Amino acid sequence: MSYYVHDVPGRLRVKTPAIKGNPARALQIEELLSKKEGVLSVVSNKTTGSVVINYDSDVLNKEAILDILTKRGHFDPSKAVTNDQLIEDTVSKSGKLVSKAVLGLLMDAAFGGTPLSVLTAIL
Repeated sequence: MSYYVHDVPGRLRVKTPAIKGNPARALQIEELLSKKEGVLSVVSNKTTGSVVINYDSDVLNKEAILDILTKRGHFDPSKAVTNDQLIEDTVSKSGKLVSKAVLGLLMDAAFGGTPLSVLTAIL
């Protein structure tokens, strides 16, 4: 499982392997963040490894929350993926898959029934 961050002002979702399958650590994060001024609510999900933090964006920001989690060893920003990066990676993989399928169809149409049709099976 990788680290993941998605935020809109006032709401932050963090996925971290630190709490996946670890209810004690999930509770520890909830208690840690709940004490922070400006945090309105913290809900963790040990099954998915996700923590949703609702906060007052006039008092607190995402960087401060992530800094708390990082300093306590619950989050590694160097391994984090944002929602935009996740979408970009998914679209890129989908594009490669579609282009490979289209190329295969074109090759089959061009060389089907010829000795070169073996090449289309390889591609």
